[in-house]
Amino acid sequence: MATTTKIRPRALVRASGGPRYAVALTVDALGTGMLRPFLLLYGVTVLRLSAPVTGIAMTVGVVVGLVCMPAVGRWLDRGARSTVVAASMLVRVLGVALLLATPAGDSWLFATAALVLGVGNQAWPAAHAALVATVAHGRERDTALAAGRALRNAGLGTGALLATACLAGGTTALQALAAVTGLAYLAAAGLAWSVHLRADPAAFPAGDRADEPTPAPRMRALLAANVVYAFCLNVPEIALPLVLVTQLHASPVWSAAIFVANTVLVVTLQVPVTVLMSRFSRRSVLALAGVVLSASYLGFLAATSLGHGWGALAVAVVSVVCTLGEIIYAGSATALVTVLAPARVLGRTLARFQLSTGFGLAVSPAVITALAPHGPAALWGGLAGATLLSATAVATEKDQETPIRESGAGPIGSSAATAGEPSAVS
Repeated sequence: MATTTKIRPRALVRASGGPRYAVALTVDALGTGMLRPFLLLYGVTVLRLSAPVTGIAMTVGVVVGLVCMPAVGRWLDRGARSTVVAASMLVRVLGVALLLATPAGDSWLFATAALVLGVGNQAWPAAHAALVATVAHGRERDTALAAGRALRNAGLGTGALLATACLAGGTTALQALAAVTGLAYLAAAGLAWSVHLRADPAAFPAGDRADEPTPAPRMRALLAANVVYAFCLNVPEIALPLVLVTQLHASPVWSAAIFVANTVLVVTLQVPVTVLMSRFSRRSVLALAGVVLSASYLGFLAATSLGHGWGALAVAVVSVVCTLGEIIYAGSATALVTVLAPARVLGRTLARFQLSTGFGLAVSPAVITALAPHGPAALWGGLAGATLLSATAVATEKDQETPIRESGAGPIGSSAATAGEPSAVS
């Protein structure tokens, strides 16, 4: 198993799409960080909608946004790369414009804006992964994907801090915040499009019969498990604040501190941990992530039993383990999908994976809030059991990593030739 043993920043930027693309990711993440955490406040404060109506509109937007994924996958399989990334950003520009045009009390137009924003948010991960998979190969690709996630989390966190500082301005500040977000998306789209990266479908290796379509890998166990794995991404934002405030009666400061720590750990450790795990197979690493997450859920169960005094501190300590599981999961899941997929159906395979991730993120708030009133054992025990079962399914599913996509694996900075090279990159 080839490993990535060194991190060379310049080579890592090239493997991630180049300097302009890195700037595009940063600007896009800043915009998303400024708007996403406060979209609910915008609906309630600026548009004077009720909290339930606003929440339902946002949830519907996320779920219905997943409908776009099959089309995104087919577009990627025709060779488009930076164009799809730019399109996902431009769609969000339209979403922000609709948001700004929504009059007070109009829940339907707000729902439409949330839907359009949801389409862009769902399309971006698959498009980004396809672009990186076209530029980088082998373990270099894994590290580049990890670097993209770290960069995005840094931008999201910074954007959220900027937005928080603007909240004192009230309604006017929220509207200005939305406008700045739209401009950020527009700038990011222009930068992403200027990369001019696409793949040549004619260069992709054909199967046994070149005249027959290449089927996308089934990955049933992996996709089903990923729905459960994705719950970990909402634990710091939903489950822990809910438990800390309603069950342990702790100060909301604990929730904020845990969220900040989660962001900092992801930004600083995502690349090093991914590099460290490169000595093992991706499937084994993904299964390990499930074990670590399950252990952290059981840790939360034990922490909540300590009660009001030491419970909050114990939850904060265990959250570090949960974040480590999230980092291992994020560093291996998408990378595994990119090597399972034949080059001709990379887009459709990534789209299916994003469908499972998006579905997990969409249903996890409802599942978490439904389990929490039944006590810590129902919440954390249920999550631990489901995640451990998912890890077992991942570990036992037949490994079908495509050897031709693994050729040339090496440290960041090494060259690797593989089928489906980009036709242009600048």
